[in-house]
Amino acid sequence: MIKGFLIYLLGKSFFEGKKVLYPFTLFIAFCSALDASKPALKWASDSESGAPFVFPSHDNISNVVGFEVDVVECIAKKLGYEAQFIQNDWDSLIPGLQRKLYDLVVDGMVITPAREAEVAFTIPYFVTHQQLVVRANEKDIKELEDCRGKIVGTLKNSEALSVLNDLTVSEVRCYSNEINAYSDLMNGRIDAALLDAPIALFYAGSNEKLKLVGKPIGKIAYGIVVRKEDHDLVMKLNAAIRDMKANGELKSILSRWKLWNDQMAEYIGDTTPIKEAPVAYMDFVKNMSTHTKSSTWKTKFNRYLDALPSLISAAWMTLGISLTAMVIAIVLGMGLAVMRVYSPRPLSALAAMYIETVRGTPLLIQLLFIFYGFPYLGIKLSPFIAGVMGLAINYSAYEAENYRTGILSVPRGQMEAARALGMTHLQALWHVVIPQAFRFVIPPVTNDFISLLKDSSLVSMITIVELTKAYTQLSTTYYDYLGTGIIVAGIYLLLGLPFVRFARWAEKRLSTENRKGKKIRHII
Repeated sequence: MIKGFLIYLLGKSFFEGKKVLYPFTLFIAFCSALDASKPALKWASDSESGAPFVFPSHDNISNVVGFEVDVVECIAKKLGYEAQFIQNDWDSLIPGLQRKLYDLVVDGMVITPAREAEVAFTIPYFVTHQQLVVRANEKDIKELEDCRGKIVGTLKNSEALSVLNDLTVSEVRCYSNEINAYSDLMNGRIDAALLDAPIALFYAGSNEKLKLVGKPIGKIAYGIVVRKEDHDLVMKLNAAIRDMKANGELKSILSRWKLWNDQMAEYIGDTTPIKEAPVAYMDFVKNMSTHTKSSTWKTKFNRYLDALPSLISAAWMTLGISLTAMVIAIVLGMGLAVMRVYSPRPLSALAAMYIETVRGTPLLIQLLFIFYGFPYLGIKLSPFIAGVMGLAINYSAYEAENYRTGILSVPRGQMEAARALGMTHLQALWHVVIPQAFRFVIPPVTNDFISLLKDSSLVSMITIVELTKAYTQLSTTYYDYLGTGIIVAGIYLLLGLPFVRFARWAEKRLSTENRKGKKIRHII
């Protein structure tokens, strides 16, 4: 309602003196208010190299497209919802659903007994098979059976992985995205790749260096993933999918993406000819050909310019998380160092236990534990807060050891002299020991901040799109790891360089001799 009222005021001010247009602006405001009142249907997917499921648009990488995007939007419209997309890493999709970050997961999730034990599935919205892909000049591999003794690639946690495990192959290599699998196939690192048929069609079917071989392998069905307790939502989604099957909407969507197949025709019971042109598929092939074959600097330069807003936004997220986490890590680390050096034995032992525990466990595990584990304890943190907290806790342990080393580097006589002058222990620590210790730890603290800046890439595992995640999305969308990588590396360098310069300036200012060669008097 507020949005509608603001639009009304805007229209009123714009058409001041033209009262005949007031009803028109009131109508716009009313429609906007109705639109804003729609409840959100939050759904998650991993858009990184996700064609034809969910992937960034070639025209605007801030938007996602794909046949599953069309399916979700159609379902949301039928149910009176506003579809709201949430990006999350593939491995974190189900944990994020259970944490109630979103309502649905739609990302080519195959319905399996193992997954049904943890989550609920709707009825299938797409049925397909596995497809074997080899190099175009390959003559020995014509069927899946010919892969015995060969190196075959597939996606991790996929149904194809279980198929290959049952087959006697020389080695199964698992990839996080399909582009890397097919790139290794073209480069001769693997002999074949077994992935879902839609993936093979989009990434290998139009590639002159690859070819699809063999008969359809198996039968797999994709369903929308919902929490087990959301029975009513499952029933609504099933009703919407049945309606799409009955009125031809599902067939129309799949036809536009060239995904209508015999298995879908049998599943729906529709053997009528396809009327919809595969416009979405042809657009993808056209863009893919343009991005892979175009070598003009003008085209690449324009592409990089278009990508800059997304990269800058991701860079701000990276910088914000890193700076906030580092400030907290410095304060917490200093407290831990003082506790370990000057506190009674029980507190000192507790600080040492904290430091060794945090340093001895991976940062990624800590992030996932904070974001997905804490809700079981009743603590629900936003992705930003969880990311800052994870990085701050991890680096506070390293900072504590830096400061402990710095404190121990200050001669004990400094503390004794300060106490002899009448200072309390706390005053001597604050005014004498810590300032001198800080001078010693500036270089390692600067190194730690640069490391934290790079380690912030791990927060992409908890739904945050930072600089590294933006790079992977761009590179897999435009098939350009080199140019985009150079730009992202340059942004990381620019983010870290000012702090390196500041550290050098601080070292000079706090050194025992200033730039004029005059000695700084120590407090003794």
